[in-house]
Amino acid sequence: MARATLRGRLTWLVGEVVSRVDETARVRSLVLDCPDWPGHQPGQHVDIRLTADDGYQAERSYSIATPADGSRVTVTVERIDGGEVSPYLVDELQVGDRLELRGPIGGWFVWKPELGGPLLLVAGGSGLVPLMAMVRARVATGSDAPVRLLLSARTAEDVIYAAELGTISGGRVGVDVVQTLTRAQPPGWSGYRRRVDREMVAEVAWPVMEKPRCYVCGPTGFVETVASALVEIGHDPQNIRTERFGPTGG
Repeated sequence: MARATLRGRLTWLVGEVVSRVDETARVRSLVLDCPDWPGHQPGQHVDIRLTADDGYQAERSYSIATPADGSRVTVTVERIDGGEVSPYLVDELQVGDRLELRGPIGGWFVWKPELGGPLLLVAGGSGLVPLMAMVRARVATGSDAPVRLLLSARTAEDVIYAAELGTISGGRVGVDVVQTLTRAQPPGWSGYRRRVDREMVAEVAWPVMEKPRCYVCGPTGFVETVASALVEIGHDPQNIRTERFGPTGG
């Protein structure tokens, strides 16, 4: 993912896998216990480094999926076919294995409860991960910041954290989840059935006069479409923060 960082100030740490959670057929969350972890804020990410027996190293960046929790760091990884890192993390890594990680990284794409709301979160696919850390922080702290999350996925089976999103949206006043499924929809589907466009953004977004904080994360084209739509309907560009990703070799 394209991020501005100051990696030179960070030190590689070692985290042990204490839990694995299958989110979808291609996506897994890994809970790492890292005794030297300094803490983090929702929206930040980490670098993970793998080292082969012959000394070859590969690094990738992954968003942190949960708010700060002592020495625990949770990353959610989507398997990229043919990738160097993600297939190992999703398919082979086991509880008890150890990983090198460096972070937290990033200070621009961050939300914390004291910033308040309203909050508009727009996610394309696995772009949901850092936004979910924000939603979870809002819920965990009892914040009253109103939140709207617009999530785009190909099918219902591709929605990460589906059960948790249903519980949050259905049981907590002030957190609304709106979904669009772009390729296939289950019987009785009442959500959107197309890619996110200007009209959809205008329908879901908070009124301009409420000056919401907007966070958009997903593939580059998706992020550009959403950010442009928000500006076109009158939202202040200073209140729009984006994070995008594209092919990196996985």
